[in-house]
Amino acid sequence: MDWQTLLFSFRGRINRAKYWLALLVFLVAGIVLELVGWATGDGVTFQILSFVVNLAVLIATIAVAIKRLHDRDRSGWWLLLFYGGPGVVIIIGLLIFWAAADAVGMTAAWANLGLRLCLVGGFALGIWGFVEIGCRRGTAGYNLFGPDPLKPRLLPAHR
Repeated sequence: MDWQTLLFSFRGRINRAKYWLALLVFLVAGIVLELVGWATGDGVTFQILSFVVNLAVLIATIAVAIKRLHDRDRSGWWLLLFYGGPGVVIIIGLLIFWAAADAVGMTAAWANLGLRLCLVGGFALGIWGFVEIGCRRGTAGYNLFGPDPLKPRLLPAHR
């Protein structure tokens, strides 16, 4: 698999090693971008470069995570739960239990308990996503999304 397919294709499967390698590449890209910004200043040219690089890293991160979910025999739509779910649960907790507690007559103790439960729930969703995408082995053999990336493909013999 070439780099363009690894980073920008939303089809197929990748194993954990390629996933973590891609995340390492994103980390290095971020460090290099920060060093370039530090060396050149925050001019308009750097702001445009930073936007383009960060957009490419965002798209590549989503593509790599979707391929990891495919390796786990899950749809890429699970990424909405793992990436967006923690934020949604925490925002709901903030709106309901912190901002609107007085409006509904909730005591501070119950509001704090509800907010803490939402924070724990959001954190638990994030941990579940981390384990599911980054730590668990993919399904063995062929699945809905393609062949096992760990199983070597036999090339036809040339005569």
